Amino acid sequence: MAGGLTLGACARRAPIMASNADFQGSATLDQRADQIRRAATGRGWTMATQAPGVLRGTLKLRGHTAVVDVRFDAARFSVNYIDSADLNYDGASIHPKYNDWVRYLEIDIVRESGRRT
Repeated sequence: MAGGLTLGACARRAPIMASNADFQGSATLDQRADQIRRAATGRGWTMATQAPGVLRGTLKLRGHTAVVDVRFDAARFSVNYIDSADLNYDGASIHPKYNDWVRYLEIDIVRESGRRT
């Protein structure tokens, strides 16, 4: 019986969340990159610069890995799925925790962009 419960829990999936949001206030592209890094670090993400306006984020949590690109300009940003491990990704859907992690990241980036430094 326990094996069936484990298998059922592993099969949970949800459509990948589309993430697009506006920053608060005004800032330069470099300032936006710093805001994204600060917000991401607070949630355990590591960020690496891929190109101007693109940061690659990696989150490793309890044996799971999520990789996203945060694409941004001075006014808006989006978080886009790149890769994952142990999150049941099937090409269109993924474990619901991934969407939670992306939603929290988005909220924290918006919040960080509104802080006065």
